[in-house]
Amino acid sequence: MRRVAATALLAAGALALAGCGTGSDSGPGSGDSGAELSVSGAYMPQPVSDSMAAGFLTVTNDGDEAAELTSITSEIGQVTLHETVDSAMREMTDAEVPAHGRLVFESGANHLMFEKLKRKPKQGETVEIELHFAGTDPVTVEMPVKPATYRPASGH
Repeated sequence: MRRVAATALLAAGALALAGCGTGSDSGPGSGDSGAELSVSGAYMPQPVSDSMAAGFLTVTNDGDEAAELTSITSEIGQVTLHETVDSAMREMTDAEVPAHGRLVFESGANHLMFEKLKRKPKQGETVEIELHFAGTDPVTVEMPVKPATYRPASGH
């Protein structure tokens, strides 16, 4: 688990330095699930609210089995998964990362909601999050805080 965390932290640092390049990974997941997980494109727009923020990223699964994202944790506050259906936002209890597929959290669609913030993150900082999957070790990601109006050039 230490090797996975070290790999994730090193790669996430490269992600922050690369300005959220889509080619950067936060490291593979491990365990017996048959999923091979990596994270790219992670960012948080600088929150305009003192108590809430959003987060975006892509989880890729190069493995032969689907993976179930069951929760996300962060020291900065509560994190929940949300989806947008018919222009309405609703909380999700989990989300599947299909085998040989991707789970995308992007503006206007599925996204992360940070609530009850302990502090308001500022542009240039990073927020650490931990993605928890059923049957595999968690994946730690450093999420850079971007300008409130930031939109990735390549999308997710």
